[in-house]
Amino acid sequence: MRNNRIQKKLILSAVGLLVAVLAITVLLTTANNRVQRRILRESIESERPEAGVVVSADMEDQYIGAGDKSASATIIILVVALTIIMGLNIFVVHRLVINPIKRLTNSVSESAADSIDSMYGLERSDEFGVLARTIRESSKQLVEALEKANDASLAKSSFLSNMSHEIRTPMNAIIGMTSIGKSTDDMEQKDYALEKIEGASIHLLGVINDVLDVSKIESGKFELSPSEFDFEKMLIRIVNVITLRVDEKKQWLSIYVDRNIPQFMIGDDQHLAQVVTNLLGNAVKFTPEEGTINIHTYFVGEENGVCEIKIAVTDSGIGISPEQQANLFQSFRQAESSTSRKFGGSGLGLAISKSIVEMMDGTIWVESELGKGATFAFTVKMRRSDKVMEHKEIDWSRIRILAVDDDPHLLHDFKGITEKFGAHCDIAQNGAEAIALITENNDYNLYFVDWRMPDIDGIELTVELKKRMSLEGDSFVVMVSAVDFGSIAKTAKKAGVDKFLQKPLFPSTVRDIVSDLLGYSEKKPAEETGKIDGLYKGRRVLLAEDVEINREIVMALLEPTGLEIQCAENGAEAVRMFTEARDRFEIIFMDMQMPEMDGLDATRGIRSSGLPDAKDVPIIAMTANVFREDVEKCLDAGMNSHLGKPLVLEEVLAVLREYLA
Repeated sequence: MRNNRIQKKLILSAVGLLVAVLAITVLLTTANNRVQRRILRESIESERPEAGVVVSADMEDQYIGAGDKSASATIIILVVALTIIMGLNIFVVHRLVINPIKRLTNSVSESAADSIDSMYGLERSDEFGVLARTIRESSKQLVEALEKANDASLAKSSFLSNMSHEIRTPMNAIIGMTSIGKSTDDMEQKDYALEKIEGASIHLLGVINDVLDVSKIESGKFELSPSEFDFEKMLIRIVNVITLRVDEKKQWLSIYVDRNIPQFMIGDDQHLAQVVTNLLGNAVKFTPEEGTINIHTYFVGEENGVCEIKIAVTDSGIGISPEQQANLFQSFRQAESSTSRKFGGSGLGLAISKSIVEMMDGTIWVESELGKGATFAFTVKMRRSDKVMEHKEIDWSRIRILAVDDDPHLLHDFKGITEKFGAHCDIAQNGAEAIALITENNDYNLYFVDWRMPDIDGIELTVELKKRMSLEGDSFVVMVSAVDFGSIAKTAKKAGVDKFLQKPLFPSTVRDIVSDLLGYSEKKPAEETGKIDGLYKGRRVLLAEDVEINREIVMALLEPTGLEIQCAENGAEAVRMFTEARDRFEIIFMDMQMPEMDGLDATRGIRSSGLPDAKDVPIIAMTANVFREDVEKCLDAGMNSHLGKPLVLEEVLAVLREYLA
């Protein structure tokens, strides 16, 4: 409880002043009354006629003068008393209030940040002690806030420096490889330059997307878009993107998918994939050559149709110290500043991942020791979908499989996948072991053979297997590898390879390839197989785009589909072409920012044109503005959907499938 000693002293001083004034007033009043009574008595006696007393002029003057003297004396005494009392109070206030305030002020102004604990008044138990301690705490808070602001400023300055590096590096690759590609006539060299340009462009787009995501998160405009998706296929897409980098560093990547996880779920798979891709990309970046990276997915539990899923990415990389871990999951931060110089990166990925995970009702954390690798894990909650993928039943109990690979980790994973399906699986770590097993157990239905092995490679082993097969067509050979099969496909096919399977292995990819080879698979529509040649032949499209190179890109992407594409260079021309067209357009791709008339006004003009198909023709927005309010403006103007730039062929084809089916 705070001590109010000064307050009490001031109150006592004021009460004393009041008592003194009252006492003086009482005394003066009493004295004045006595004088008045004496004068009054003399006056009354002078007025008694029977006494024969008459009031003389001298007596009247005396009466008046006595009253005046009494009043003057009263005023003088009162002024003197008040002056003395006020002087005493000024002394008390100066001693108890003004002097301590001056000393406290001087102490605060002279105290540095590190000596604030030695300022005047801290030891006092009165109000000034409370005030001094409050000032000390406030000063400490101000110092801490200033330090945080300085740290944030330094972090953002470091971030801007890193971003400059992250942007200039791929731009340098794009410009340099463009020059190389233009200056050579060697097609292989041109293809090499184009591949490098593509990789650098994708990296640059990733940097830009990270910055946009952070901007949306900090402005509160970052939102999830739940939809139904295939969980395992999402993982496959991620791995397909990262596989090349893994192979370049000769790393081992393994995947474990909990079979209790529903195949179809309802959630934002794009942002979930963004989190996994970020963690996996960091694992590849910070793991040395020939290191190991593992992705494990777990089914934690389910309540009222909402499933909790855990995903962990473990690597054998450089590890993270406890001090470095404190900087993780913060915008503009990396474990340490030297990290960006050595390994690159914007320092935004983990902060974005944390925001996404928390929006999915989950948590994200890291377990690591310096020099001993790291595990980044997170949980998310998503609703189970009612959709069930129907497969033709495979009698796995009658299928015999032989897997040949020099990597024991892959053999262990593959054997676990096939045995969970119910198939019999033998494993061999080299060609000699495989031949011995075949000699002992006769032929198998399926052979899964690694391409690269130390003694006999996969192609040589395939030739030997085909020689030993008892009946042509009874058995099949599947070649397994982490690299692209384009360079060896012709030689492998000639040797007798029936199918190719990309590492790492997923249960669904193994099941699909077995179904296909043994005749259990169903024929898929052309849209699902990726074959788009002539798919939309004769269908008419209107493309409104003012930038010539963007028109060329769209037309080149869609050329194999057989679409008839007509172009407008601004919104006004698009409205005119639509209203004057003899044959109706079946879909319109509309850029947002164009001269004369933008995409929004052009859409409104088409919708209000009064033509029979004006209300129904699908209009698809194409814009680099990907914020939610931008998409809402498109939809409010009457557009059906939205495509973000740069365009991705798969996304464009998905729109065509939806509206031209």
